[in-house]
Amino acid sequence: MTDRKDELAENLAKVERRIADACAAAGRAREEVTLIVVTKTYPASDVRILSQLGVRHVAENKDQDAAPKAAECSDLPLTWHFVGQLQTNKVRSVVGYADLVQSVDRARLVTALSKEAVRQERELGCLIQVALDADESGRGERGGVGPEGIEELGESIAAAPGLRLDGLMTVAPLTGPYAGRERAAFERLMDLSTDLRRAHPAANMVSAGMSADLEQAVAAGATHVRVGTAVLGVRPRLG
Repeated sequence: MTDRKDELAENLAKVERRIADACAAAGRAREEVTLIVVTKTYPASDVRILSQLGVRHVAENKDQDAAPKAAECSDLPLTWHFVGQLQTNKVRSVVGYADLVQSVDRARLVTALSKEAVRQERELGCLIQVALDADESGRGERGGVGPEGIEELGESIAAAPGLRLDGLMTVAPLTGPYAGRERAAFERLMDLSTDLRRAHPAANMVSAGMSADLEQAVAAGATHVRVGTAVLGVRPRLG
């Protein structure tokens, strides 16, 4: 365990330095950017170590992995983010532990999340997942809604009992006009965030950037970066 704690501490320090350097280069205060450690596929023991090392935000993308892990770590002072594509039949479980769902991308999901949040007497933060590679259907390859769908979905979330519209999230697209252009993709997301905040000033969270491109996200103005491999390393996965 000590070896693993040393490994995670070293990796976390490197990521913190990267974020601090990116903030300095962009003329931003380090406090403007929140690190979310993506603990998907890694055991609860890692989450516990990360909490000891000062991490306060963790993310998961599969309910079957996240639910037991969150239960095992329920005594820790953590904010849990759900970042994966979410099916409505998993909503009841996810609302039980998630503080924020970053992958809200359709009206049917908003309805299901709202109903469950009210039933469990919880307030659930919601980010609209924006697909910058959206096709004619308005959907992206890895989930998300096209930019033209943000306003309507935002109104739905803002009006839904039990839900709080917190902002936008994106994953740098692998296809389309922004493929290989992470900085441009994240700058586009910031423009969309500005548009959203005209109607919803409190929806100021912008979640973008992962292990490989967090610097570009910070330079563009992201408020939250989601980092997995750079902190947790490559090791035998769960399942």
